[in-house]
Amino acid sequence: MKEYQNTGGVISHAAMKANMHPETAARYLKANAGPEERKQERGARTYRTRADPLKDIMPEAARYLEAAPEIEAKGLLAHLKIAKPEVAETVALRTFQRGVKVWRALNGPPKEVFFPQAHEPGLAAQYDWKRAGGLGITIAGAPFDHLLGHFVLPYSNWQRATVCFSESFVSLKTGVQAGYWSLGGVTSDLWTDNSSTATHRIKRDEEERTFNDTYQAFCRHLKIEPRTINVECPNEQGDVESAHRHLIRRIQTHLAIRGSNDFPDQAAYQDFLDQVCAGANSLRTAKVTEEIARLRPLPAQRYPETEQIGVSVTNGATVRLKQQTYSVPSKLIGLKLDAHLSENQIRFTYEGHEVCQLPRMQGTKPQINYRHVITWLVRKPGAFRGYLYREEMFPAVVFRQAYDRLCAAEDRSADAQYLQVLELASTHGESAVADLLSACLRAGEVPRPELIEASLKAERPAPSDVAPFVPDLKTYDSLLTEVSA
Repeated sequence: MKEYQNTGGVISHAAMKANMHPETAARYLKANAGPEERKQERGARTYRTRADPLKDIMPEAARYLEAAPEIEAKGLLAHLKIAKPEVAETVALRTFQRGVKVWRALNGPPKEVFFPQAHEPGLAAQYDWKRAGGLGITIAGAPFDHLLGHFVLPYSNWQRATVCFSESFVSLKTGVQAGYWSLGGVTSDLWTDNSSTATHRIKRDEEERTFNDTYQAFCRHLKIEPRTINVECPNEQGDVESAHRHLIRRIQTHLAIRGSNDFPDQAAYQDFLDQVCAGANSLRTAKVTEEIARLRPLPAQRYPETEQIGVSVTNGATVRLKQQTYSVPSKLIGLKLDAHLSENQIRFTYEGHEVCQLPRMQGTKPQINYRHVITWLVRKPGAFRGYLYREEMFPAVVFRQAYDRLCAAEDRSADAQYLQVLELASTHGESAVADLLSACLRAGEVPRPELIEASLKAERPAPSDVAPFVPDLKTYDSLLTEVSA
């Protein structure tokens, strides 16, 4: 209209400058109203400007959606293009998805409603486990299958993650106390799910559960109130469940920046996790400060983070612990030991004295250390061939190859000779003997024990001749003279 006035009332010139068709411009001028004003006067359009592309396909699609409303539009359209090509072949995916969305809004089932909660600072903490095998972490090149014990404060979303291997009471104690001691205080409540770590069924045939005595003792020590969600309702612990997803994504990002998923040991990996969580927590400083001010004091000391189990040592120098077999020094045969289990270590004590320490392994494979039994196997070589844990007597592939070479060369005495080689490994070092075995095999020689022992002696440096020290007493006399002066 402005251009129409400026051009002296020439519609064609005004329409050209306004980038509009002359007939459209003439309609606006005749009505003395712009596009928005005409739209308001006309009201919402109730008619279609083109034929409905879903007219023939939606009745058939509705039949499937009524039977199974959760069907995805993409999969349903793919099926209809095969089953009803005459009505579905020309339908575009985006058009069909919009049609399904409209159908669900008008005819679909009600959706689950989530109710946002108002959290109080310092009132509660939530703890849960998250499987982390998908991160592809390796320790010294070996795959590291593990879980993360995730401790979260719902109000501020402060978090801490600890490495663990099972949803055990030991991992719960370790993870919860690591979180509280990092904060410098404890919350009023601690929330967990209904796993057997914290709860058990009151009656076998009923769903009702109650807290375990050991878990209640742990909470009494920390002076916190144990809380749990309803069975199969993880959404009731939604903060920690949601934090799982964000934590894994954050770890993946930092691993990509780091350029490697491999760590020299578990301690280095835990340090990495601490740094990742510290970076996330630094974004919530204001709320974290508010929470810390409301926390209760920590107890004087931590609740013991190990699990104590009594075990008996068999005459094969082994103990059975948590469905797994471990070997111990043979001098402990026949004794009853106390095994103190942490997430990574087993410490054996007898009458209050520590007698053995072993790394705690995962899985059910027997953990037999050949050094615990090799002395007696050398004395009884006939027991080796049928030994229940014979495969554990090959600490590296080269030892198995050496045994096979001995069997091929001299089958009758192969067991005795191999056990002598293994005894050399226990006294002179496994890596040194492994290197010599590899050299023998590469040279095509039979790795007999006398050959390995001779090579070990040849490599051992001879002690150098050192003149005996003879002190010069005149030196001490001169020092006494200087002091008296």
